[in-house]
Amino acid sequence: QVQLVESGGGLVQAGGSLRLSCAASGRTFSSYAMGWFCQAPGKEREFVAAITRSGAVTVYADSVKGRFTISRDNAKSTVYLQMNSLKPEDTAVYYCASSARDFGLGFANTYAYWGQGTQVTVSS
Repeated sequence: QVQLVESGGGLVQAGGSLRLSCAASGRTFSSYAMGWFCQAPGKEREFVAAITRSGAVTVYADSVKGRFTISRDNAKSTVYLQMNSLKPEDTAVYYCASSARDFGLGFANTYAYWGQGTQVTVSS
């Protein structure tokens, strides 16, 4: 079992920044690839970014490339999502998730464990 707890969401104006954190517990953090997904009202959950177990490889959705950065600190069992140049269309609940494998990270069904989500609201 892996427990994931997100934090750092909130209300920000367009063009602003937020840093999301996801703290993991229960298993060796470095044995899991980590991903971030978002879900806006009335929409399906969408892939945002992912990072492999070692942190050597990162993957991003086209919509966030150049604006968002995913990173991890295996010593702190935490994954981060730095969100810059936020847009109103980034408004959603953001979820972190963990996967035991380093491939297929753009797909939600790759991930076995999910956090409860944190709300990000970007005002225009």
